[in-house]
Amino acid sequence: MSDLKFVPGQAVNVRHAMRVGTFRVAEYRLKNMAKWWDAIIAFGIGNPVLYLVSVGIGIGALVDQSTGGHGIGGVTYLQFVAPALLASAAMQGMSDEVTFPVLEGFTWSKYFYAIGGTVVSNRQIVNGIYLAAFIRGVWTVLTYGLILLAFQAIPLASFFPLILSSLLAGAGWSAVMMAISAHIKDDDGFFAIIGRFVITPMFLFSGTFYPLSQMPFYLQWIGWISPLWHSTDVGRVLTIHQPTEVWLMVVHFAYFIAMFVGGLAFTYPVFERRLSE
Repeated sequence: MSDLKFVPGQAVNVRHAMRVGTFRVAEYRLKNMAKWWDAIIAFGIGNPVLYLVSVGIGIGALVDQSTGGHGIGGVTYLQFVAPALLASAAMQGMSDEVTFPVLEGFTWSKYFYAIGGTVVSNRQIVNGIYLAAFIRGVWTVLTYGLILLAFQAIPLASFFPLILSSLLAGAGWSAVMMAISAHIKDDDGFFAIIGRFVITPMFLFSGTFYPLSQMPFYLQWIGWISPLWHSTDVGRVLTIHQPTEVWLMVVHFAYFIAMFVGGLAFTYPVFERRLSE
């Protein structure tokens, strides 16, 4: 609080404190993340790298060999799965910061109620938590993107556009997960259920390891509603120049925006209601 401007007869500059409320909440969350930096690196980078080595390189060698070196769509299997792995890293990294931390703020440590007793608004609490999650997502995606570059899984020219498409998926998905988390009053294994019956099927049936068109038609709908597929499809257009229609690209970006706006729109009133109880 050392940067607050003190004036005679007033302990703090209230207007200034209100303006920076979002950033103070984000700062608090980032400092908490710093306590677990080793775990964040291990799970945020370690898991995707394991997929990169085992699936992209290991299974990829078999796929490339069986196709006479043509891989999928004329590119290596590693280049094919790289956009999906990057998008999945973004989604996982950001959602980790809007699930249990939100439950903690309401149920365990109840620090949301402490923050709500200050000049920081409930909406700023939401924005601060989300901003911290987004910062973690940026760090995760940039780091993993550099690893993909080192493995020659993505071209340098597509690096930043691919970072953008992955962050859009993470931003949309985490906004929805934040809205869900805000409604939960006791975990009771709920997040484990989400992991097993939502995230895992989404990862398996979103065209991650093979084109979505090769799946049975009655299962393709899983990909159509999955932010992972939308981000992966955009990523493949940018990296391996996968042919697509202009209208489909519009749908992809509209889907990301709808998830982001809709997720936060459902989150704000829940915070308002729970913090006023």
